[in-house]
Amino acid sequence: MSLPSKVEYALLALLEMASQPDLKKPLTVNEITAKQPIPERYLEQIFASLRRGGLLKSQRGSKGGYVLAREPQDITLLEIVSIIEGNRQIKENMDVSTVEMKLIQESWQQANQAAQSILGQYTLLDLCKQRESYIQQSLMYYI
Repeated sequence: MSLPSKVEYALLALLEMASQPDLKKPLTVNEITAKQPIPERYLEQIFASLRRGGLLKSQRGSKGGYVLAREPQDITLLEIVSIIEGNRQIKENMDVSTVEMKLIQESWQQANQAAQSILGQYTLLDLCKQRESYIQQSLMYYI
């Protein structure tokens, strides 16, 4: 399984927003795309979905932009993925005509449940902390 680009861009943008010292200061799409390799028009579409999903608030005006609707520790990766991707689960009432199809369906459901469990354990704040840890490690140099 691969990480869809739409989810990757959403995570990059939200991580950028959650890493700001002042979480109440709105960030524009331009400010985020200047720091992260995200196409501007694509990010606008992603932000529209995140706003409708309740993760972002938009502010109009010359000092407008986007802010997180909740604190980073209250936003799980599962929420982000669910808003961007939707709830893509195998239909339980799917017509299973062969043993092989039943095995495939059961395996896929177990993988989906495991992924949801892991994504539900991590928050945006966890990503911010891990990012800071990686930055600190990369700043270490030896003489």
